Amino acid sequence: MALTFEERLNQILPKIASDDFLNSKGLGNEIGFWIFDYPPERELDMRDFLTRTVIARLNKSQPPIRAVAVNLFDLVIQVLEERKLLDKAIEMQRTKGDDAILSALRPVLKEDKLAQKIVAMAGLDNCDVLILWGVGSAYPLLRTHTLLSALHPLMGRTPLLMFYPGRYDGYSLRLFNKLSEDHYYRAFRLIPEAQ
Repeated sequence: MALTFEERLNQILPKIASDDFLNSKGLGNEIGFWIFDYPPERELDMRDFLTRTVIARLNKSQPPIRAVAVNLFDLVIQVLEERKLLDKAIEMQRTKGDDAILSALRPVLKEDKLAQKIVAMAGLDNCDVLILWGVGSAYPLLRTHTLLSALHPLMGRTPLLMFYPGRYDGYSLRLFNKLSEDHYYRAFRLIPEAQ
């Protein structure tokens, strides 16, 4: 039986608060990377549920589950501001177009560098779960399959959950259900559509 979007949302908290999730049990020695894929048109509902319900309740649970949530778009803006490139990037995009700005920012926004920054921000020693969101807003400045690959050797035993506006079938990511597939098969779907 297919689950509705709301039914899938309501299963997020019990799943990520479970010992199996937090300790990556039952994954056959695979790293605890999870993806919650959802219809892109439900982005605002997803953001609201994530910030008001998931993060708030995890941090208030007993014992508290130390969740660190990173908005990938905010991360991109932060990196550009730190490098004093944000205003220049906006102007370049306006005058030279998308291709020029993407090419110019590629060395600054390399996923391996961003992965290291995310891990440092999260403080994995004091983090029970790392949550990534803002994927759609950060596209095309950031490619999620490459970021996930860069995070693999850095995460240790800390589980990672990415909220993904599109489709993940266990083998490939399809952003917005429209863009070409990026093959990525090292994560698990958090909540399948059918149970």
